[in-house]
Order: sequence, then C-alpha cells, then structure tokens
Amino acid sequence: SACLFDEVIVALCVNITKKAMFSIEKRLEFLEIVCKKYPNVKVVYHDGLLVDLMKKENATYNVRGLRNGKDYDYENEMNFINADLMPEIVTVYLPCSAKNVSVSSTAVRELLSFSKSVEKYLPKELIGKLEK
Repeated sequence: SACLFDEVIVALCVNITKKAMFSIEKRLEFLEIVCKKYPNVKVVYHDGLLVDLMKKENATYNVRGLRNGKDYDYENEMNFINADLMPEIVTVYLPCSAKNVSVSSTAVRELLSFSKSVEKYLPKELIGKLEK
C-alpha cells in the first residue's frame, strides 16, 4: 500500500466480536514498530466504523489483505455494507505473500498461549516483543 498511495493510514479498529490478546496500546505500539520504515504511513486508533474514520480522514480507498477465499468472502460482504454507508468508497484487495497464506491471528494466539514460537509468522521487527 505504501508503494501505491501517497499517504496510507493503518487503522486499528476494534472488532467487538473478538477478544484481543494484547491491549489497544500494545497493538498500536506493534503497528508503529512495523510501519516505522514507511515515511508515508501513519498509524491511528479508531473506536467506531471504518467508514466514519475514512470520512474523517478524507480517505476514499480501503485496502484489504487477503489470504484466501474465506477472507475474500468476509471482506466482500463488508465491502457491500461499507459501500452502502459510503458510496464513494473504493476497496482494493491485495493478496498476502504465499509464505503466510494459511496463518491466522487465531492460530498465532493459540501457539502463544502454549508458549510455542511464532517467530516465522511475525514481521521481523516484532520478534521478541510479544510478551503479554
């Protein structure tokens, strides 16, 4: 995304259906660490609907990463709702690297809960930083 757009906003939005393993502050810290190398990327927290943040930031493009067809089905469903709420939205789907195509946050959380290594599933900047 940083190569495609002049400015990118990485938004940490709360999914009320999931229980996070780390605090909002810790997750923001992780995002800041990973995004630091991209001068055109800023990280924000938003407690609300993504389209409301996009309107506030005057953003039109919503970039979503896809690992598989299941992700596409979910993201496309969200796109229909977002488009109803914000007709000018343009959703861009980017496939993830083949290396991590079947890795989910749920799987990583489970490995962490059993004190197993997750280093090969993380950005190198976060290795050794996932203490709860």
